[in-house]
Amino acid sequence: MSDNHRAGLHDRLRAVRTVVDGVRVVTVHGEIDHGGKDTLSRALLTADGTPTPQRIVADLSGVTFMDSSGVNVFVTVYQQVSAAHGWLRIAGAQESVLRVLQIVGIDTLIPCLPSTEEALSA
Repeated sequence: MSDNHRAGLHDRLRAVRTVVDGVRVVTVHGEIDHGGKDTLSRALLTADGTPTPQRIVADLSGVTFMDSSGVNVFVTVYQQVSAAHGWLRIAGAQESVLRVLQIVGIDTLIPCLPSTEEALSA
């Protein structure tokens, strides 16, 4: 089952939502910075700010840059999903983005997997 929804467009960030077997998969392309954080947040959460479905995979294979704005979005979404007894997984982060996640310790909080397929089956 797949439900496509284009979540937003920023000059440097694009996020597309699909649903695969009840898991929201958000495929992100571009740069996650202050200007794109709202696009990312809208793609991961619903209009009222809740994470439905409560299982989310963020495919970052197309992300070339991420600063603390993206880190903050992921921490917020993780907290909300966890409170709803769900989970958030990050998939396919390029080396530079993965390094940011590792430096701030997000990878110890949110599983970071090499691919969307692995994140869906973990």
